[in-house]
Amino acid sequence: MENENEIFGNLFGSINLISEDHLELLLSTMDNNTANYYLIEAIKSAYKKGAFSIGESEVISKAIRILLKQ
Repeated sequence: MENENEIFGNLFGSINLISEDHLELLLSTMDNNTANYYLIEAIKSAYKKGAFSIGESEVISKAIRILLKQ
């Protein structure tokens, strides 16, 4: 019997997937709110990996704050 606590994968270091079907569900039910959430998580993950310059980080940080206020 498969362990219910096993994780199939992880997106951006913050979103656990329990199966390939779970990933498909995330993709097929995505709306504006979840799209913003996934983009913000992706940007935060890239930032933690050092993908942006200081100036780029400032612009991205401001953009995220504006999106989160909406």
